[in-house]
Amino acid sequence: MKSEKTSASRMVEAGRSHAINPGPVNPPIVRASTFLFDTLADFQKAGSRPFDGAFYGRVGTPTTFAFEDAICEIEGGHRSIATASGLAAISATLLACLEKGDHLLMVDTVYDPARRFANRTLKRMGVDTTFYDPALGDDIASLIRPETKLIYLESPGTGTFEVQDIAAIVRAAKKAGVRTAIDATWATPLLLRPLEHGIDISIHAATKYIVGHSDAMLGVVTANAETYDDVRRATQDMGASAGIEECNLGLRGLRTLELRLRRHEASALELARWLEKRPDIAKVYHPALPGAAGHEFWSRDFDGASGVFSVELHKRHPDALRSFVDALDMFRIGFSWGGFESLVLPAHPETRTLPLWNDRGPIIRLQIGLEDVDDLRADLERALDGLQGLAE
Repeated sequence: MKSEKTSASRMVEAGRSHAINPGPVNPPIVRASTFLFDTLADFQKAGSRPFDGAFYGRVGTPTTFAFEDAICEIEGGHRSIATASGLAAISATLLACLEKGDHLLMVDTVYDPARRFANRTLKRMGVDTTFYDPALGDDIASLIRPETKLIYLESPGTGTFEVQDIAAIVRAAKKAGVRTAIDATWATPLLLRPLEHGIDISIHAATKYIVGHSDAMLGVVTANAETYDDVRRATQDMGASAGIEECNLGLRGLRTLELRLRRHEASALELARWLEKRPDIAKVYHPALPGAAGHEFWSRDFDGASGVFSVELHKRHPDALRSFVDALDMFRIGFSWGGFESLVLPAHPETRTLPLWNDRGPIIRLQIGLEDVDDLRADLERALDGLQGLAE
């Protein structure tokens, strides 16, 4: 009888091949576009189940399948599907669940490219989208229409990090026969496993914490048995397959994810608590802080926090944001997050559909890397002290 293993242990073991004896620690990297067959019957047999073994490089190689198997084991789903990026995973999910005449409920704190896909591609397809307040729990039932086919969550939300009541939204969705999908990239499968909470489809931009070294683009979708075939067909039709090297880097990242993420978590919480006490900071947006939007749901559903949060400056001088960001030395300006390096980027929630973010100070997203936390604090302190010379 096998013992029950923690998520941290499964991340070390999942997706490792034992088919070769003696077996290597890491699955061999199989670089291939074409696989050769001895007979037509063998070719046809492989083609009848193309995602269960070597058939054609675009649908996967043993390296791809090792990564997918590892993620699926950790997430607890039916099967996982690797994609070329997180956005490819999002797009495939939306296309799998929606068609002309359908209605989508999408959280208003969603990742901006997902919003763009809904407002541009889905709209052109004839899909209507309603962006809903992340604070809605059971009340989301009032927004569900007969033509609603998907509720799309992101928790915590992009830039402002509201945590949603997943349980309440899943209850309302199941009662109405509506599918649910969530972007859970911030938490990784280590801190949140959405399918355990009744979500149908879990999405990760593996580019971020899973790869963990800012050197690969990779996405992954994990689906339950009822939705897997639709999502797999959508990823196949899009042709946005994951690269072999990228899947190998995703496997590499899984092995150290728990160690890295706990360091990100500890450093980010230390800095978030310090920033809360600074007179030049109006608010810190971090789900693990008491009083944060949805903190009670974070405490209930999550096994910890990652290293990304935002701060709002008190100073509303037109040059305040630029002055603060440009004064930073260790925090570099750049998209994405989840690597070993600290990053800074302005957030613009005022552009969202719901007018909840007007009349605010500048909001700045921080990715806390693996550098020494005292050095990062000193960098932030210098930048904040530099704002004192700006007039109100």
